[in-house]
Amino acid sequence: MPFREINSKMIEATVMPGQRLFSQRGAMLAYKGEVSFTPNVQGGQGGVMSMIGRRLANEDTPLMSVEGSGTVLFGHGGHHVQVINLTGDTLYVEADRLLAFEGTLQQGTMFMGSQGGVMGMVRGQISGQGLFTTTLKGHGAVAVMAHGGVFEIPITPQRPVHVDPQAYVAHHGDVRNKLSTALGWRDMVGRGSGEAFQLELSGSGVVFVQASEEKL
Repeated sequence: MPFREINSKMIEATVMPGQRLFSQRGAMLAYKGEVSFTPNVQGGQGGVMSMIGRRLANEDTPLMSVEGSGTVLFGHGGHHVQVINLTGDTLYVEADRLLAFEGTLQQGTMFMGSQGGVMGMVRGQISGQGLFTTTLKGHGAVAVMAHGGVFEIPITPQRPVHVDPQAYVAHHGDVRNKLSTALGWRDMVGRGSGEAFQLELSGSGVVFVQASEEKL
């Protein structure tokens, strides 16, 4: 495992010859060994066409390639960091939440309307996350950032999970997501609970929720 949590806001990455990591540009705090940091003009994995797709989808966060031999401490903005290990499945996460990820993972983008249809697109607009999200697929580790710590909630076929769209961080597994509403007359006249919209995740997997309704 190349990522080790030092505390809630820093991770240590082990860099080995022949292997490459990606991190958000400027997120290196300290390092030991012979390690190089190179701005990644393609913004991650997948080549030029993949880079163009991410740029059009506004999921193109400035990244750098990390190579060599040694260890590197990463952190950014004092945000809490959560390490997620993927074993062949796909992680769905906003690009600006990515702190670092292994080069073994395949990076892409997903149209929000492909999960949840129109309500999937509405969800992107309500949460401020846009119409696309970043995907990372394969075997490897990802470090994501959040406000106030992250709680991991299992999703099972018999028990979907409902999450405030603003508190949603990421999810992985065989999961469908859609925006559900509970609008009533009180919401229409400004006397509702403030929880009129929830993100419903069903299937089998895990959703990560931050301890805040604030975006990064």
